[in-house]
Amino acid sequence: MMQITRNAGPSGSNEYGNGSPNITADDKDEEISRSSLQVLSSFRINEEQIEKKKMEVKERVQAKLGRAEEETKRLAEIRQELEALQDPLRKEVALIRRRVDTVNRELRPLGLACQKKEREYKESLDAFNEKSREKAQLVAKFMELVSESERLRISKLEELSKNIESLR
Repeated sequence: MMQITRNAGPSGSNEYGNGSPNITADDKDEEISRSSLQVLSSFRINEEQIEKKKMEVKERVQAKLGRAEEETKRLAEIRQELEALQDPLRKEVALIRRRVDTVNRELRPLGLACQKKEREYKESLDAFNEKSREKAQLVAKFMELVSESERLRISKLEELSKNIESLR
């Protein structure tokens, strides 16, 4: 709100310049309140007018949008009619094109599933081959150890045989 200050000059005139001693502080407050109410009232009226204009503009825009949508639909219908006139086989071509698109959409997940299965197969095959190589290495090592063990046993047997013959 506004704040009023008194500026009484040497002549005893107040801020309103009339110098009348009959105006009291309450009268001034009341006058200020009235002027504030008038300002608020005019502000509200202006706000209401602005809102009213906004609504009018909004309604006009909505009406124009509605007309534009109707005209767009009508243009689409006209375009379809023109396309039908251009090529009688066009409908069949469009149906087949849509069917191709549908089958293509159905193929996409199948292709992805196939690629996934192939990847899993390759991973399994690689793991199988790795284990097969590991097994072959272990079997070779096993055969080597068995052969070594047999040689050692034969050598021990021959040594024992010699010892027995020497004891005889």
